Amino acid sequence: MPSAKGLVPEHHPHFIGTYWGAVSTSFCAEIVESADAYLFAGPIFNDYSSVGYSLLLKKEKAIIVQPDRVVIGNGPAFGCVLMKDFLVALANKIKPNTTAYDNYQRIFKMLSSETAVISETGDSWFNCQKLKLPRGCGYEFQMQYGSIGWSVGATLGYAQAVPEKRVIACIGDGSFQVTSQDVSTMIRCGQKTIIFLINNGGYTIEVEIHDGPYNVIKNWNYTSLVDAIHNGEGKCWTAKVFCEDDLVEAIKTATGPEKDSLCFIEVIAHKDDTSKELLQWGSRVSAANSRQPNPQ
Repeated sequence: MPSAKGLVPEHHPHFIGTYWGAVSTSFCAEIVESADAYLFAGPIFNDYSSVGYSLLLKKEKAIIVQPDRVVIGNGPAFGCVLMKDFLVALANKIKPNTTAYDNYQRIFKMLSSETAVISETGDSWFNCQKLKLPRGCGYEFQMQYGSIGWSVGATLGYAQAVPEKRVIACIGDGSFQVTSQDVSTMIRCGQKTIIFLINNGGYTIEVEIHDGPYNVIKNWNYTSLVDAIHNGEGKCWTAKVFCEDDLVEAIKTATGPEKDSLCFIEVIAHKDDTSKELLQWGSRVSAANSRQPNPQ
């Protein structure tokens, strides 16, 4: 937090910046506020440090360590516990969890001057924006009309126009259902695209703007659909991913033995597993869409 500036070594490999609500270091607030739990050492939550009490924190997930007491969630509180003793004991108990960092690095390591990223309308907008593109790496997304399903045809067109680059497309299940037949042409043209199909059971971006039963879609067996389109003609490989280990193996196969094939990787995700940016964006767009018409 801002008052701790100078107390924490910023050259430490795990240092990610300053948490200060809406004015945090880029991406720091998202990491903190989306965590399963937070540990605050000696915090002071006043109107200035909390940006007008606007922090998106849940008290029940917090462990507050003060100089002589520890409060866990909404209680209990443990007195006569020195901060120094608590932190030393805690450091000896915990084990590092680098899952999120490792997965980010896996995606980043797939990128080079010989790749291009296609980001579909939806949460892929926000997640792909966080990728740091290496020199020469292409990137395309469509925001002018927010056309759901745009990316499948765009992936086909990009790969056909720039065959020297391998396209990596991040596409939601709802979007894919609109234009899925373009995969047939991808296979027929011998394209070697990698498609990450994010299956979270609906139009998640629309849920955040205006929820309703129409945002829930019929689930498909996406890998079987692509296998049927493949029909043994051309080079195509599919995989369904349920956990991190599955993802690791799928990426290894797609960039190794199947590097010359069209690789379709279906990633099963929870319907509420969304980025903080989508939640914020959706609430603001919803408010704008429900406003009174502009008299002009």
